[in-house]
Parts: sequence; C-alpha cells; structure tokens
Amino acid sequence: MRIIVTRVQPQAQLWADRFEANGRETVVLPLIEVRGLADATAVRAAWLNLSNYKAVMFVSRHAVDYFFQEKPADVGDGQVLDAMTTRWWATGPGTAHALLDHGVPVPRLDTPSELAGQFDSEALWQQVHTQVQPGDKVLIVRGDSVAPDGTSVPDNDQGVGREWLAERLRQSGAQVDFVVAYQRGAPFWNGAQRALAQSAAAVGSVWLFSSAEALGHLHSLLPRQDWSAARAVATHPRIAAATRGLGFGVVAQSRPTWEDVLASIESLA
Repeated sequence: MRIIVTRVQPQAQLWADRFEANGRETVVLPLIEVRGLADATAVRAAWLNLSNYKAVMFVSRHAVDYFFQEKPADVGDGQVLDAMTTRWWATGPGTAHALLDHGVPVPRLDTPSELAGQFDSEALWQQVHTQVQPGDKVLIVRGDSVAPDGTSVPDNDQGVGREWLAERLRQSGAQVDFVVAYQRGAPFWNGAQRALAQSAAAVGSVWLFSSAEALGHLHSLLPRQDWSAARAVATHPRIAAATRGLGFGVVAQSRPTWEDVLASIESLA
C-alpha cells in the first residue's frame, strides 16, 4: 500500500520520512506551494506596532516563518520579545515549535496540548478565551490564496478557522486585524507527477489530505479524473467532506497526529 502525502513542503517530506521509517512506501506530492510576498511592507509595519496587540495569532508554521523573515532588526531580538506583554497564539504543535525556534518565550505562548488531538481555531479558543477583554486588539497573521494568474481566491481551509476565531474575538469585544505574510497557490506539475497522481487514483494507494484547499487544486490539476476507486485519510471533518465531494470512494477521518493518521491508513489496508 502506497501513501501519497500532499502536505506543503518541508512538512510533506518530514511526514514521508516517518512513514518510510515505519516500513510504508510513501510518495510526496504536495498540492500547495508557499511563496513569499513581493511587497512585505504591511508585515514590517505590523512588527513595529506589535506591542499594541494583546495577542498575535498564526494560522500555520509558514505564517510564523514569513512573519519573522520580515522582522526589523531592532524589534525582533530576544530581549525585545521577552519584554513584550503580547501573547503568541498557535493552533497546533508545528506552529508552536516554529514560534519557539524564532525565540518566542515559552510563558507567552498559547497553544492546544499536543495530546489534545485537535489542532484548529476551536481548540485554540478553548485555551485563550479567558484572556480576551473588551477593547483588546488581536492580530491574525495569515496567508493569501492565489490562483495561477495571481488573483486572490477563496481560502476554504484556513479561512474558515480564522474567520470563526475572529468572530469569537469580536463577540468578546476585541478588535481584530489581519496581515498577510505569504502566498499559497497551486503547484505546477510535470508529466511524471501528473501520471503518478492518475495511477494513485486506483486501488493500492491512500491519499493523505490535511487541507481542503489542496483538494481544490487537485481537481483543477485533474478535472476529469475518476476518484471512485481511490482511498484517502482526511485530518478534519471539513477536509473529509471535501474529499467525499471530489468523489473519493473511501474516506477515513483521523485526528491530525501522526500516530492517529497511521492507524487510519492501516485501517484501510
């Protein structure tokens, strides 16, 4: 049984390496590519105003990396971060570890427990809702989904979660601001990648989906593909619904931890 990992790089390769170490044949076929911004002026401005925010929330590890890539030299050193009262919010362990790698102090970091099994805006809100007071300002650092022609497109994955969180914050009396730190888009496949995906639509492969946006890209790349014989594991109810909507014949829903995903894949054997 072959596993098709569709996550963004470099996370895709990290997951693939773990599956390979576990004796599973694995292929990396990312369905989302991440790029920096041509103009990051807004990100640098957000850094200069960061101390005015009660908290700054990051939608992904990429949001962290690209945000810190634009930090002004006199703002982002460890002493300045230690002195800030701003809270740093992460929806999952990958994003939290990225913040720690960039020097965010552990006591100022809020994220769901790695044992929680649910890493999304709802789980984060359970951790942070008591911090929020009327009049607080919260910054959400996100990506911008773009079509191949460069136009913005609806983000059906992270967008749902971040808007849900923004609405909870507004209901608590907080002001919510957004800043785009990077771009997400569809990959450009060569002939070999296209042939690989078509062969993986048959019995014998299990696709791993951690993004509803990735499924939209898959449909765009192979618009006439029959997926009725294909199997998949999805790491969120919204993603599982999108996978079934694309026509996958068998879809298992899993918690997003590696151990749970592996168990779900094995259940399809």
